[in-house]
Amino acid sequence: MSDFREKIVARVALELKDGDYVNLGIGMPTLVANHVPPGIDITLHSENGMLGVGPYPRESEVDPDLINAGKETVTELPGSSYFSSADSFAMVRGGHIDLTVLGALQVDQEGNLANWMIPGKMVKGMGGAMDLVAGAKRVIIAMEHTTRDGGHKILKRCTLPFTGLKVVNLIVTELAVIEVTPSGLVLREVAADTTLDRVKAATGADLVVPDEVGTFG
Repeated sequence: MSDFREKIVARVALELKDGDYVNLGIGMPTLVANHVPPGIDITLHSENGMLGVGPYPRESEVDPDLINAGKETVTELPGSSYFSSADSFAMVRGGHIDLTVLGALQVDQEGNLANWMIPGKMVKGMGGAMDLVAGAKRVIIAMEHTTRDGGHKILKRCTLPFTGLKVVNLIVTELAVIEVTPSGLVLREVAADTTLDRVKAATGADLVVPDEVGTFG
């Protein structure tokens, strides 16, 4: 795993609370499960119909019938349960998921999220993100701060098709931890290996910078 991904998921994991029911999106967010802090007990939910998802299996433990929503093989924890995807989405839509961690293409200063398609490119499907951002009690975005060519992903207004409106609570990147509030994007923490000026330059929206800003990583 690259260093920046490790940094992002380790910081996101600090947001987990004991007893949380958590859904981790495909890609980088799934790695949060490897960083659950000691003494914190969470239950992982997968929208394809599994509650109590365990860690990735060792080679000797692989069971092709046990997969998460990203089609990756997983293990089951004692007490895990299985059900239809309809029941799984009923859990999401019923507000029973405490936290979802998702990737993003863009997030804007109002907490609007775009993460499911880029016009003109192949779309495999919208997945469960639209339901998750509407139904989960808290939404954290784990993503790189900019695009591969240095373009802004945190914007004043998303330019890509929306996944959900005013749904994001916290953004964690390799550069910063940013809280979405009614008064704008509040910079809570800056990565130890970067600077405030670099974070501002990499962000395509205004940041509210408190007198005290923490560090992470």
